[in-house]
Amino acid sequence: MDLQLSGKRALVTGGSRGIGKAVAMALAAEGASVAIAARSPEPLEAAAREISRDTGRPVHAIPVDTGDDAQVTAMAGRARDAMGGVDILVNAAATPAGQSRAPRFGEITAEAFWADVNIKVLGYLRCAQALAPGMIEAGWGRIINISGLNARTAGSAIGSMRNVSVAAMTKNLADELGPQGVNVTVVHPGLTRTEAFPATVAAIAEAQGIERAEAERRLARHNTLGRIVDAGEVAAVVAFLASPRSVAINGDAVACGGGIPGAIHY
Repeated sequence: MDLQLSGKRALVTGGSRGIGKAVAMALAAEGASVAIAARSPEPLEAAAREISRDTGRPVHAIPVDTGDDAQVTAMAGRARDAMGGVDILVNAAATPAGQSRAPRFGEITAEAFWADVNIKVLGYLRCAQALAPGMIEAGWGRIINISGLNARTAGSAIGSMRNVSVAAMTKNLADELGPQGVNVTVVHPGLTRTEAFPATVAAIAEAQGIERAEAERRLARHNTLGRIVDAGEVAAVVAFLASPRSVAINGDAVACGGGIPGAIHY
């Protein structure tokens, strides 16, 4: 299927690693012009070179802290200057979940909560506010917010609160922007195989006194596929949502965790 992304212009935050990087790779492979943004310049530049090498497409690297209003405004301007506009925004800049033990109820601090929310919730909102006006003017756009299955499960209070907030923001933006040609969706990955995954498995194996292979087998039991979903597989779903082909999906949540056993979401 031709996703009709050739000639579209995409900005992916959190694009230097993990799911964000995989999304940028998928969009570039489909013929989109791509800019990636993240806080650390050196990994960001390295990711841009890798994506460009593998797809044959130019990739623009824009350092940004999405927790800062002025930096987000500047990022949006640089992306527009580099590509002539932005049709697609993929918000993926956030502190990764699942790489350390979630704080228990009594350990949660206001500082930790607001630091997380400022990046993942307000950061996503800042980026949407900076780029949606251009999409509205063009009469077409896509905003995809990468959230997570902590929105549907307990175990990480801050993780659940931030992800539910992203889902709620997505629906509100979709209702407002949909009539103007801009679709907004939220994607909920589960545990995903990224560059950070081996370290996560190693930590679990050490803590439980088991082999790494056994630790991965136990983690894979948490979905109905029986294996860990790869970042590229999540990116394929995001690429579809970013395309004109996805016009029938707006304001909805799409889970990409391999299927939570037993749960029914409707």
